Amino acid sequence: MTLDEWDAMPEDKTLELVDGVLHVVPAAVPMHQKAQSRLDNWLDEQLPQSLVSYQDVDVVIDSSDRPTVRKPDIVVVTAEAADRNPKRFDAADVVLAVEIVSPGSERIDRVTKPTQYAKAGIAHYWLVELGDPISLTAFELVDGVYKHVEDGVGRIRLTRPASLEFDLDALVRRR
Repeated sequence: MTLDEWDAMPEDKTLELVDGVLHVVPAAVPMHQKAQSRLDNWLDEQLPQSLVSYQDVDVVIDSSDRPTVRKPDIVVVTAEAADRNPKRFDAADVVLAVEIVSPGSERIDRVTKPTQYAKAGIAHYWLVELGDPISLTAFELVDGVYKHVEDGVGRIRLTRPASLEFDLDALVRRR
């Protein structure tokens, strides 16, 4: 499938395009949905005006004749990219990609996607694990490879890509 064919598909698709082949993205379980929504809201409240967060948007990782379009759980893009209101973002627009690990997505979220995001030049990658305890591991792209730079459980403070503070234990609480 080409990017033009991808763009012609309905916007509400629950698919990703990997090397030109459609892949179904499994529906997230309720706990994953709650964590994703809450983390996106926290980012929206704390990010500087120069950065904007989104959930489940298309990101072109590779635009070759065998394109790859991923749908990270959350992305942070530049305000300039957001102001263009694109149908999809290019990897160059993305400052941070966040994946929340779900049953069945472990290998993709821990190995495949970070490798693809790094190759595409996305500067920051977060991996959120909804285990006991809930954890967040932050990576930064250094010489084409993600290096572990920050992590934590419970109440954490991060410095990349901006100064942020979260209570990870509250990610899945009802209120």
